[in-house]
Amino acid sequence: MKRLLVVAVVLLMVGAGSYVLLNRSDSADGQAPALAGVAASTDILARGEYLTKAADCIACHTVPGSDKPYAGGLPFKLPFGTIYSTNITADPEHGIGAWTDDQFVRAVREGIRNDGQRIYPAFPYTSYTLLSRDDVLAIKAYLFSLAPIAQADKPNELGFPFNQRWAMGFWNTVFFKSQRFIADDKQSPEWNSGAYLATALGHCGECHTPRNLGFGLKHGQALAGESLQGWRAYNITSDREHGIGAWSDSELASYLASGHADGHASAAGPMGEVVEYSLQHLAKPDVAALVTYLRSVPAQKGKDPITVDPQPARALASSALLPGKRDGDVASSGEKLFAGACASCHQWNGNGQQTQHAGLLGNRGVNDAEAHNVTQIILKGIDMHVGDQHIYMPGFAATYSDTEIAELANYVVAQFGNKQGKVSPAEVAERRDQ
Repeated sequence: MKRLLVVAVVLLMVGAGSYVLLNRSDSADGQAPALAGVAASTDILARGEYLTKAADCIACHTVPGSDKPYAGGLPFKLPFGTIYSTNITADPEHGIGAWTDDQFVRAVREGIRNDGQRIYPAFPYTSYTLLSRDDVLAIKAYLFSLAPIAQADKPNELGFPFNQRWAMGFWNTVFFKSQRFIADDKQSPEWNSGAYLATALGHCGECHTPRNLGFGLKHGQALAGESLQGWRAYNITSDREHGIGAWSDSELASYLASGHADGHASAAGPMGEVVEYSLQHLAKPDVAALVTYLRSVPAQKGKDPITVDPQPARALASSALLPGKRDGDVASSGEKLFAGACASCHQWNGNGQQTQHAGLLGNRGVNDAEAHNVTQIILKGIDMHVGDQHIYMPGFAATYSDTEIAELANYVVAQFGNKQGKVSPAEVAERRDQ
């Protein structure tokens, strides 16, 4: 009995020591590589604005259509409940107006609030930990220059044990490491700038890297693709078949800066927000730096890989105005729905009109047999501004039933991806709430 007690005490001490060690914060200020959009000597507010856009803060901390930028309240529906983003305006009561520099830096880079409570990793401190202190404080200076908004945070909707913030300390011991970005001397300055933009500011991996059962990032499969909140964040590794390895530099740069690359993709949903609020505002050399970095990401097939058919037979047999000959000359329900709601913009051959964003050929979304993003776009539509363009498609959630949307999604996959769609009405019902 005495021996068991000694063993228990030793294990407890080892566990406590490991907990403290693995939760230790890196005290280094860190140094960011040069970014073309802002020189180190740039006015701190101008620098902070650029960095805030590069970090895409507004997309998560603003409810669309609320006219309350950075006031929080946006829901994140996760497998274990709903988390709401917080107010990060300078309001001293409901926002961060009373936070010191050290408290703000600690929150952004370590995931610990000013009151000592831990932040859930829906806020990407797991990526922001790489940011330099100067960059974090430039972001704070910019946020504090904006009008404060007195809006209280919405309480999270989490059941036990996920509502226990203190337990995040144990999650951090396994899935989080406090560390600053370190430039790779073996790589070019452009590559290092792109790496900082992608891994720290842009936190691309938070959506595009697969997660394990504990919701931690699988760093060994970086950027190989993942599904979150009903959307697929595609494989953006250098894999030529399943990633972006076959895209040219100009195509990739065009997609990042405008949300569209001919024959490859048009951004929508969360990625559309990234383009609208963040990527389109980057200086061209910084976009080029991102391309340079993404080119170097090791190729991965990823889970549920998508193979794109660039020349789908049914679309090639169709004209802009008419579909190709149907089997038995009988139109399916999905085809009838497409004729009534979609053909006028996307056209039967998938070339699109009015805007290049309406083109469907080569798009990974229409080549996904599960049609995750196609279904979401049909349900929610698209409403984004890029440059002087307003890219708009109405949503049909209130217009069509689950069965009709499933039929339409499966038709789009067959017509423009040459795949057998697998969307069921039950899956549509589930995706409505995501």
